[in-house]
Amino acid sequence: MNWRRKLINPVMDKEFRLRMRSSRSAITVFIYVLVMGLLAMGIIYVMMSSGAGSSGRIDPSTSRVMFYALSIAQLVLIAFMTPALTAGVISGEREKQTLNMLLTTQQSSSTIILSKLVSSLSFMTLVILATLPVYSIAFLYGGVAPKQLISVFLFYLFIMLLLGSLGVLFSTLFKRTMVAVIMTYGVGLVIFLVTGIVYLFAMGVVQANYYVSGTTTVPDHSWIGFILGLNPAGALISIFEPSFSDTVFLTRWSGQQKGAPIQLWQQFLLVYSVVIVLVLWLAIRYIRPVKRGRGKKRLQAGWEAQESEQTEK
Repeated sequence: MNWRRKLINPVMDKEFRLRMRSSRSAITVFIYVLVMGLLAMGIIYVMMSSGAGSSGRIDPSTSRVMFYALSIAQLVLIAFMTPALTAGVISGEREKQTLNMLLTTQQSSSTIILSKLVSSLSFMTLVILATLPVYSIAFLYGGVAPKQLISVFLFYLFIMLLLGSLGVLFSTLFKRTMVAVIMTYGVGLVIFLVTGIVYLFAMGVVQANYYVSGTTTVPDHSWIGFILGLNPAGALISIFEPSFSDTVFLTRWSGQQKGAPIQLWQQFLLVYSVVIVLVLWLAIRYIRPVKRGRGKKRLQAGWEAQESEQTEK
């Protein structure tokens, strides 16, 4: 069909077939849903045994806690799975010695990079959507709005795009898949863990300064909230509870200042949207390592000479 040819190029078509039709993909989806289901059952068991369900049912507040726990757990699983799916898309082609053949096709560098990224993230999206029946358990007890679920899943897509873009970049820069995977996990560790640790350290320093100085003039909000705005867990919690941003920024309510200067999830989207664009641009730029100036002209002349020799033969 014409629409299929326009939307799905040969690179994407090949990646879709390889990822979606393998038995390993079906097993991965099954194990992922099984883990999430067991986690949900475990949370319900803990709540019932702790007295939350002593009346024979779980109240909406307890159901909301279960929804939050499932969302955080899924965020951690996404952080582990996404780099493994994307960090070898280009370096794997290089190791199989098929990258040069791919670059000689009519597909542009941007088409190759984006097709590899979209095909990898499409499988991860399928895995996330497969967990919807698990989240339906929280809806049985109330306390969670469909708008919250949609917002959380859109946030998951953004996280996958961020980690996937980093994986594609390192897969383009490094020849070995193992090195690309390690670098992607390293940067992901900084985003998920180091930013939270730095925020806790900065918050301790700021609060200690308040107590030591003994000043009565406290600013309307503190700058340390911008640090946690770089952390995915903090941004996800701010989606659940908008008042969490006020707590993070140490907001002091007054007639002039009303709430935090920005929601954590809004800062997260703004900052990392720029990172995603920059990372994808670098991946597209460096997938074809061509020297500038005379080197590029000589390379083009060599290609033209080879083409002329082949036509003469």
